[in-house]
Amino acid sequence: MTAWDFSPLTFFPTTDYAIENALLESWKNVVFMLLLTWKSVRKLIYLYWKSVFCLLFMLVFMQKVVSLYPQIQDDMIKRKADELIRNFILNDRRSLLVTGARQVGKTFSIRKVGKECFDNVVEINFVEQPDAIELFSEQKGAKDLLLRLSAFTKKPLVPGKTLIFFDEVQECKEIVTAIKFLVDEGSYKYVMSGSLLGVELDDLRSVPVGYMDEIEMYPLDILEFFEAIGVGIDVISHLRTCFEEKRPVDEFIHKKMLEAVRLYLIVGGMPAAVQKYLDTNNLRRVYEEQRGIIRTYKRDITQYDHDHKLQIEEIYDLIPSELNAKNKRFILKELNEKARFSKYEDSFLWLRDAGVAIPAYNVEEPQVPLLLNKQRNLFKLFLNDVGLLAAMYGGNIQARLLSSNPNINFGSVFENLVAQELYAHGFSETQQHSLYYFNSKKQGELDFVVEYAGNMLPIEVKSGKDYERHNALSNVMENEEYAVPMAYVFCQENVQTKGRIIYYPIYMIAFFEQSRAEEKVYKFDLTGL
Repeated sequence: MTAWDFSPLTFFPTTDYAIENALLESWKNVVFMLLLTWKSVRKLIYLYWKSVFCLLFMLVFMQKVVSLYPQIQDDMIKRKADELIRNFILNDRRSLLVTGARQVGKTFSIRKVGKECFDNVVEINFVEQPDAIELFSEQKGAKDLLLRLSAFTKKPLVPGKTLIFFDEVQECKEIVTAIKFLVDEGSYKYVMSGSLLGVELDDLRSVPVGYMDEIEMYPLDILEFFEAIGVGIDVISHLRTCFEEKRPVDEFIHKKMLEAVRLYLIVGGMPAAVQKYLDTNNLRRVYEEQRGIIRTYKRDITQYDHDHKLQIEEIYDLIPSELNAKNKRFILKELNEKARFSKYEDSFLWLRDAGVAIPAYNVEEPQVPLLLNKQRNLFKLFLNDVGLLAAMYGGNIQARLLSSNPNINFGSVFENLVAQELYAHGFSETQQHSLYYFNSKKQGELDFVVEYAGNMLPIEVKSGKDYERHNALSNVMENEEYAVPMAYVFCQENVQTKGRIIYYPIYMIAFFEQSRAEEKVYKFDLTGL
């Protein structure tokens, strides 16, 4: 008789105990494996959901961080100079000198581009590493110098894949001679930078053309600032089109851009101040950052020019009040009742060469070439950054600048903004196109006159509601001797054209740049000689 076992583990007849035991063991093994598999599945499900929750936590955490630190969204502030530096070091065998005032972002841009373009970046800072100066003394040529550099940095120098960056080169005067040998050797790319180069190491600019080129950096211009605070590409494209076609901007966009300009007047373009605003939106913190930069500039004055430091600092401190004066021209008697220009000329030149002040020279007649009409002892001085100017004014200027009240006159800060933009866009002495203004007792004063497209172009800056009131400009435009084809007035109103005068909103100064000289090819014909 066959017996059936209805236990949960087996359903087999028990006639043959050996077979029954074997089947029982097999069934146990199957059940064990199923249980083991289930445990594994449970573990995988647990790990999966743990990963999901961790990911969600990280996303929430990152949103919190990004809200506190907006720069993470865009990694870092974008600079026009980055592309110039990148194109040069990738396509030119010469060394590159990056100049500009202190704290305009030179070192940051060079490091950023270097890391993007080279496997190895060797940086030597002659202020932080003063021992490095000895590397250049009594060196016997490029190979000897490179051997010393390799030993000093303890980093591999891989030919064709290494950028060597010399920072604060004003501390190492021997670099002038050494850079020629290094460029000739040709194994590596070289970039140099520093502060006060126009003051301390002017010989560096005398390096032959075949060995070095120069890029000058400035504080963020207004267009770079717009991009940093999140103004979209489409908006900027719309503004540029309106500038080129001389047609009004969409009214909503126009009002928003005027707000952005007023913010720029406060924050300015010094990278540290801009980043502080992006990080905190706290204008008090921005002001503290700006005051720190001003202290740094004054420290440079006392450190690098012992003979004239009191005069230079006094001139620097007077710039805001002189710009706020009726004629805005720098008056020497404000320094000393018996002051003569010859005594103070070196101090003015120091501020210009250090990159912390922008001069605009008076011209006797507003006719090209303006250089021939320049009066070097009559000039205005602007600060290199409008945000620093606002910080030097102090008081409640931040609240006033943010106000949209058209009755408030911001003449000095508006003019400084325009001077700063013109200087960064090709109207500077280093690019053979100085800034000028015109002042005549009979005709009045023009805020700026520049050479543009072969003609003299008058530029007026109006911050108030009486932007159409410009007697001096009207007088110059009516004078047939000057033959002025057109004039620009930058104000707070929308684009409009009246006769030969074009009225642009102040933010459109971002699109006005010095025209590039056309290439002229001339082949001398020797036929029949």
